[in-house]
Amino acid sequence: MIRFFHTADIHFGVENYGRIDPKTGIHSRLLDFKTSFDVCVNAAIEEQADFFLLCGDAYKTAYPTPTQQKLLIESLLKLHDAKIPVVIVVGNHDHPLSFGKAHALDIFSTVPLKTFHVFSKPEILVLETKNGPVQIVGIPWPTRNNLVTNEQHRFKDQHEITSYISEKIGVLIASFAQQLDPAIPSILCGHLTVTNGIFSGSEKCAIYGSDPMFLPSQLAIKPFDYVALGHLHRHQNLNPGGIPIVYAGSIERVDFGERKEKKGYCTVTIDTRNDETKETSYTFHIVPSRPMIQLDIHLKPEEDQTNTIVHVIEATNLDQAIVKVVYHLPEGRQDKVDLNAVLRACQKAHHVVGIFPVHKVVIRAARAQVSTHMTFDTVLKRFFDTRKELEDKKKLLLKKAQSLQAEVENTVSDPQ
Repeated sequence: MIRFFHTADIHFGVENYGRIDPKTGIHSRLLDFKTSFDVCVNAAIEEQADFFLLCGDAYKTAYPTPTQQKLLIESLLKLHDAKIPVVIVVGNHDHPLSFGKAHALDIFSTVPLKTFHVFSKPEILVLETKNGPVQIVGIPWPTRNNLVTNEQHRFKDQHEITSYISEKIGVLIASFAQQLDPAIPSILCGHLTVTNGIFSGSEKCAIYGSDPMFLPSQLAIKPFDYVALGHLHRHQNLNPGGIPIVYAGSIERVDFGERKEKKGYCTVTIDTRNDETKETSYTFHIVPSRPMIQLDIHLKPEEDQTNTIVHVIEATNLDQAIVKVVYHLPEGRQDKVDLNAVLRACQKAHHVVGIFPVHKVVIRAARAQVSTHMTFDTVLKRFFDTRKELEDKKKLLLKKAQSLQAEVENTVSDPQ
């Protein structure tokens, strides 16, 4: 049996919603990501995994700081010391998107360590493990600069180039699949976007509409036993009942769009004991990550605003959480919230993102479009057409108004 760990989207360098840790001098959020990743690494060592797979976006940017590099290398060297091979796919956040520049993970393919394997370009790797060989097809983030370089694409728009990349990568995957030995466990790993994948958080703005998109049918093809993906931050299997197409998801919450998601990694087993078929199973393991809590509080006119908000906060476990407080004011009510009192109530939180008021938009009734040349009756009818609440009294009010107008005209014409 082949057993490996599948993880992705570590994003060392995400340092939002936190503070500098006084003991280490390192940002607390960077330490959060390091802690979560080490849970996965330590589990792989304890279970003596056949190999460890990281499907892209090890860093937040292609230019990680020395501190971020040091922390990631410390974790991965523990796997090297345990003689567990590490297979890494280059993600979009790891790539500088400039021809000739090294990507953030180039160091792992440069150092003379046989246990590190980096997919910087699409290719096949036959990995020897303690339980036998594994065929791995690696597809890094498909950048435009190394796939669309000749003159025929010079005047194509973004949509045409993206479609071209999706088509060519699909053909390449199919070609690689034909070269594999069906008797040996086979894995397709990549940093890609699948059409039926569910986005979360900031991904919706950063990804949708600009990514090359792939159909499940382009990836879940024989003889692949498992498709391991990174890029989308929500854990999901996009091909239940067939060859698993699995996003491990991000190892920690990146923003509030992910606050309700479970974070972790996958362990995958490919059972080769049956000579005729191979059986694949996987398990998602939840990593205890720092909670992100958003409190949406709808205030009522008769309530004390500050006391209501403080009561909700005190009834919620905010211990070491990242907190955002959003309170909705009643229509027409002045904001009288004591922000200092609300902050004091959040003192158990790790970080308070902010306290945000939401004012209900007052919809004003549309004004009747009238002009001086209109008759009195026309003006009245225009007015009542904009007052739907007076619809059932319209005729009566028109009659009364016309009667009053007649009295005024009589008084003007006969002042005696």
